[in-house]
Amino acid sequence: MQVSFTHLMPAQPTHLLLPFTTAEWEIAAAAIATRFGWEAQLLQQEFKAQREEIASFLLADNQAVRRLFLIGLGEQFHAEGFRKAMRLLVYQQGEKLLPHLTIDCTQSATCLANIDLLAEAIPAMLLGTYQIGKYKVAPLAEKLLPQLTVVAPENLLAQVQQAFEAGKHIAEVQLSVMDWVNTPGNHMNALALAETALASGNKHGYRVRILHKAEIEREGLGGLLAVNQGSELPPTFTIMEYQPTDKQIVKTVGLVGKGITFDTGGITLKEGTNMGWMKSDMAGAAAVIGAMEAAARLQLPVRLIGIVPATDNKPDGKAMQPGDIVRAYNGMSIEIEDTDAEGRVILADGVAYLAKNFSPDIMIDMATLTGACIFALGYHAAGLFTSNDELAAALIKAGQHSGERVWRLPLWEDYESQIRSDMADVKNYGGRPAGAITAAKFIEKFTDQHPAWAHIDIAGTAFGDSPFAKGRSATAFGVRLITEFLKAL
Repeated sequence: MQVSFTHLMPAQPTHLLLPFTTAEWEIAAAAIATRFGWEAQLLQQEFKAQREEIASFLLADNQAVRRLFLIGLGEQFHAEGFRKAMRLLVYQQGEKLLPHLTIDCTQSATCLANIDLLAEAIPAMLLGTYQIGKYKVAPLAEKLLPQLTVVAPENLLAQVQQAFEAGKHIAEVQLSVMDWVNTPGNHMNALALAETALASGNKHGYRVRILHKAEIEREGLGGLLAVNQGSELPPTFTIMEYQPTDKQIVKTVGLVGKGITFDTGGITLKEGTNMGWMKSDMAGAAAVIGAMEAAARLQLPVRLIGIVPATDNKPDGKAMQPGDIVRAYNGMSIEIEDTDAEGRVILADGVAYLAKNFSPDIMIDMATLTGACIFALGYHAAGLFTSNDELAAALIKAGQHSGERVWRLPLWEDYESQIRSDMADVKNYGGRPAGAITAAKFIEKFTDQHPAWAHIDIAGTAFGDSPFAKGRSATAFGVRLITEFLKAL
């Protein structure tokens, strides 16, 4: 992505992009119409500057600008709306942008007031080049990006460039995460997921250690081993650590991601309808690896620990069965009431291992954990569970800034009765009522009463319908959320 930054409009920009809020457009439309020889009323009919609205106009040969793109920011600027519009622009009209596009940030007072957020959102154009069909026989035509010129006030150019570069790092991480989550289970097994983390760590400078089955057995990670019983493929337990070399560390943050590379439900078999979507059940793990890479790329002043327990969940003759009792890493016994509630069982090992071996200041786990969270919040927000008000506020704020929103649900002790077991310390399923909450209460049991732990259920946000694929596809949800949270520390 070739980019230049300037305070002067290029003499002959091939294509020009101007963003406006609705209020600004009402004022600016007449001047834009005059500039390009149009009728103002007609132009206002064609473009309303609504959020994520895109309008494209081919200009006369005697104009310096060959094509004009107008991007709507809505009633007020929000980076996520602009980010989506830029991705959609490249995805739908990428060829029209070539060979050169100028983005003029100086025509909108709102853009100038939010110049960091605007500049950081521009690299979402990279996401528009993502193509899901990499397994097709016919090679996919490469989607090209234009040479880009960003026009901003001279005194803000360094600030704009820095924000743009940070956004570019995040967008490149998101591309990787989307690819990992979209990869089918026969290609993305537990070992492949661990090796993905290893490759990222080697490239971007953070440590990665992979525990294989014999080491997992020696460590006593009984929850992960139990879920893996029905698989022909061994599990992995990946431990990642990023530490900045030349900055004072403000906090140690631990992340745990659910790495179920394919989920049949085990003995408690799922219905066949849409089971293929269960390749996405490792989206929490992918987001954790992505957050590790983002922190390393941005050299954030935090020590970051990432834990990924990984396996598939299959209904083999040796598979874990309802009624079984297994022992987790921290010694607690778990009664398996439902083998399709397996994600929380491997997360139990993950959070317990993190708490015991690293004692982080903050612990966060992310998982495509429950259909109940989708019923509660739909596909527009992830469920947030924590007893720490300060941590909840920080994650909610990070969600608002990043566009990856979270909504807090209660963790009251009243719900604990649903996961009490007569035969074990806890059971892994509390029934349908408040299913997302009881799942979080289960994980909480293994945090060693950590005072700053949060669980984020991304079941409805990690994999969904979008304009960028005919079926459901990965969103890379969690990467921007966690990165924004870490930056704010």
